[in-house]
Amino acid sequence: MSTHLEVLSDIWAQLAPIGRRGPGGGYDRFTFSPAHREAEAVFTASAVRLGLAVERDRNGNLWAWWEGPWGDRTSAGQLVTGSHLDSVPDGGAFDGPLGIASAFAAIASMQRAGKVPARTIGVVAFIEEEGARFGVACAGSRLLTGELTPERARELRDAAGTSWAEAMREAGGDPDGLGPDPERLARIAAFVELHIEQGHAPVAGRPGVDGLSAAGSAIGLGTHIWPHGRWRLVIEGRADHAGTTPLRRRDDALLLASGFVRDVREAAEAAGALATVGRMLVEPNGTNAVPARVTAWLDARGDSEEHVQRVLDSLTARGWDGLSPESWTPAVRFDDGLLDACGDALAEPPRLGTGAGHDAGILSLAGIPTAMLFVRNPTGTSHSPAEHAETADCGAGVEALATILATEARFGQVSRT
Repeated sequence: MSTHLEVLSDIWAQLAPIGRRGPGGGYDRFTFSPAHREAEAVFTASAVRLGLAVERDRNGNLWAWWEGPWGDRTSAGQLVTGSHLDSVPDGGAFDGPLGIASAFAAIASMQRAGKVPARTIGVVAFIEEEGARFGVACAGSRLLTGELTPERARELRDAAGTSWAEAMREAGGDPDGLGPDPERLARIAAFVELHIEQGHAPVAGRPGVDGLSAAGSAIGLGTHIWPHGRWRLVIEGRADHAGTTPLRRRDDALLLASGFVRDVREAAEAAGALATVGRMLVEPNGTNAVPARVTAWLDARGDSEEHVQRVLDSLTARGWDGLSPESWTPAVRFDDGLLDACGDALAEPPRLGTGAGHDAGILSLAGIPTAMLFVRNPTGTSHSPAEHAETADCGAGVEALATILATEARFGQVSRT
């Protein structure tokens, strides 16, 4: 039987070319796209090789189940791990897929040791975690928990105007079946998500130590997620000819939008928060046409909800009162009991929070005991082709995840003859 590192390397090699822009480039794996479906095929094949049962839920999330003699996928008390396979535009290789590949490698490690779970273990790949295609981050887990309504999800549209319902149907899904799944949630006793480190957050109890590299550790334990949200603003102008309209007579929506970007930066600095305008849709988007309309998306985060609200209040005071909320995630504190159990199992790795949103946060807010593992990222760079983790650190992440799963799943031993 293959070692867990061989399983990790094999899955990684299969995922490596999928959706890549070219040698040295980043990844475009958008929900329901051919690249995303190809990555899901790797998920399914990896699960089948390990003898896991695979299913897709009503919202398009993909699940694989390691069922033992004491329970199956319908049993209560399940222990679930996993992450996502979709990416931001030109995204890094590790954000999301590392958690999927590590989950299968951890299960391979436990199978190699001849163990069988006393509680069913699941691996999940949530869809639209990044919100890169339809704008709502963690949409798959939000649908599962009921935080995103099926009516709204079906009407979400990508930059080309394709609705979620249309894209899901084209990919073979049934958008009429979208909706919360309380029975599935009730069967999950705990969720542990492994993820690459993003940025260098302060390490708890170690003043002046920021990030896992500074802490000298390959693995960290996530404690909380900052509150964060997304808003949309439509800025109206007037279309006209770029070669015949004098500058003084133009109503240029993109010029107005540049003022919004400047005000966002100033508001964030004053509030002690983070705020970004990372996406714009310009219409009619012609080289020789004065922009008539700009749709801009604001991402705002802070270490408290008050700091985020200060950003919004400042923008309103500056005249930007048309901000429409798209998603909001309040502050998340991961389960203390599960954190302590993970800490004990891993000999107390560094603990740190994050400003990045995750499906783990959505499940935590739904009442599921949740924890996160972070794998060291030397530069902290993420959502970029420069995102990176060393092979040895990824292996350490698999071992840490396997240790936690083995501890929490109350494994039994079986004969290997």
